[in-house]
Parts: sequence; C-alpha cells; structure tokens
Amino acid sequence: MKTKRFMPAMALAIAFGLVAGACGDDDESAETTETTAAATETTEAEETTETTEAAEGDGGEASDVEGDVFVTGSSTVEPISVKVAENFEAVAPNVNVSVEGPGTGDGFVKFCAGEADVQDASRPIKDAEAEECAANGVEFIEITVAYDGLTVITNPANEAIACLSFEDLYALMGPESTGFSSWADAQALATEMGSTTTFPDAPLDITAPGTESGTYDAFVELVIEAAGEARVEAGLISEDDVAALRPDYASSADDNTIVSNIEASETSLGFVGFAFAEEAGDLLKELEVDGGDGCVAPSLETIADGSYPISRPLFIYVSAASAADNPAVAAFVSFYVEQLTEAPAEVGYVTLDDATLEASRSAWADAGF
Repeated sequence: MKTKRFMPAMALAIAFGLVAGACGDDDESAETTETTAAATETTEAEETTETTEAAEGDGGEASDVEGDVFVTGSSTVEPISVKVAENFEAVAPNVNVSVEGPGTGDGFVKFCAGEADVQDASRPIKDAEAEECAANGVEFIEITVAYDGLTVITNPANEAIACLSFEDLYALMGPESTGFSSWADAQALATEMGSTTTFPDAPLDITAPGTESGTYDAFVELVIEAAGEARVEAGLISEDDVAALRPDYASSADDNTIVSNIEASETSLGFVGFAFAEEAGDLLKELEVDGGDGCVAPSLETIADGSYPISRPLFIYVSAASAADNPAVAAFVSFYVEQLTEAPAEVGYVTLDDATLEASRSAWADAGF
C-alpha cells in the first residue's frame, strides 16, 4: 500500500536553513544535513506512533488487525471516509476498507439489510429507515463527523444572478415550478412569495441530486419546505407535495456529473456539497443565499458559524454487530473518530466544534468501543 508522506514543518524549516547556508563551510553543511536527517526521522517516528496509537482498538495494535470493512452511502461524505481509509491503511495494512457512494438513501437500503458495516449519511436517518433497520435486527451507532454547506451553483457566464433567496429557489426548483423552462417563467411566483429578485429571460437548465441523495433531502427540508410553509398554510399546496423538488430536471447521484452539466449551460442552476463546489473551482459560480437575514456566501467560516443558511451536519452510522464481531470495523471506526479533527478539513469540509466533537467520541465510547 502506498502512503503519501508530507515533510513536517520543523523539517521544512531546517531544510530551508540548509539551502540558505549551502554557500558556507562544507563541514557546517554536513553537520546541518545530519541534524536535518535526525530531526526528520524523529518527527516522522513520533507521527507514526501517534497515528498507530489512535488506530488501536480493543484488539490491540492496528497492525495486528485483519479483515474487511465495507462503507456505503452518501457521495458527499464519501471523500471523508476515503481519506480516513487511506490514513488507516498506513497503520493497518492487513485491513481492506472499501468505500462507495451511491447516495444516502440507497446506502441505507444496504445498511439496514445488514449488508454494510458503516453507512455514510448527509442527513439523519429517517424514521422509516430506522424501522427497517430494527425489523432486520440492525442496531447502529450515530456519529456526527463534519459540517457541510449546500452550495447553490450556476455557470460563471450567468452574470444576472449573484444571490437567490429561499423564495427564489422555491419558485425555480420547487414543486410549483414544474414546466418552467426559463428563469423568467418563475418571476410571477417568486414575486408573489415576496422576492425582489429580477430573473433573466434565459433558459433554465437545472441539474441537481436525485431522490436517492441525502443532499436532495436536506435541500428540500431546509429550503423548499421552509419557503413553502406559508403556501401550505394558505391551502395553495399540500404538505406532501411541498416535500419535493419539481420532477422535470436532470438528476444525478454523481456530483461530478452535476458540475459538468452546470459548466455546459451558461444559464444553468443546481446545488452540490460545498467541498465539491470548491473543488470545481472556476468551472462554476457559487451563489450567495438569503435565508431571511440577507445574502451570505458559502465558506468554511460561514458554514462553521451557521450564518450560511443551508448548513448541515454529516454523519456515519456504524453497525453495532459489525463492530462487535469484526475487529477490523472496531479499529477503523476508532481511528475515524480520532481523525475528526483533521480528515474532514483535508478534503474541504468544516470540522466539528469542540462540544460536538466530544459528543461524537462519547457516542462511540459509550457503545463500548
């Protein structure tokens, strides 16, 4: 197994000093080289020891653990689990961790059927899913792993739009927008709902996650249902109908496909997790969102402090039976909870605040691991 190694900051500083002094005395250079090597070896040894200790579970050294771990679920959480799995391989070479991201909903189908050890989820488990798990005897431990922001995106060429309110998003992508083929088609509905945004008379090409995705569920709950609440109370739409996006848009469980479609249309519209939007860079334009307190751009800071109105927690669900019966699963999840201060940030997500981090670690410890 190949592991990327990064030169520690101390070693970098020493190395820089070595280069700066290369024009000086050869003996001094040789001594500096020896010092550099010793410092680097010591630092790397300390890092390896710390990582190995974090990976140890009840079964002893992680390097002694053998077995397979299967992780399924959210494509949004997938990069975090992949990163943790890569780091885990360095200290547990005899454990094979397989991670897939078919979507939160599809993942729970497998998880609650007892076919997966760990479930990545970009939303909390639904009551119906929990009931299915219970019916199949699958007990689980819920662990919050990071924060994310649902990022509304368009093409960089779409200069007419910089910020959209919840009412705008409802008018463009909600259940009452079915059949709207241009941005301007949604103008009357948005204005009726109190929006002051002026939409361009341009094609409305929507690509977003489908119903199998926890990102879809989160967007519907946080934006569509919130914006449509007054319309439900006024009897303009039913409570069941407001709990969905319009059906006539291009849906995909693959975030890369969504980004590609946004790039392909100058007046496109969609949403993905913040990390995927950031990774796409100049291929798309991130829009500010007004949830009632003014326009706020998504960023690590605004997601962390909750001022970005479409922020959400991310989770893993661990099969209690898998953790109890398979030392590889217990060791992997023990390592995962220790990685929560680093791994999410390494792949573009917001790390947990101290209180939530402690709660996540306590949830795992209280389960007996």
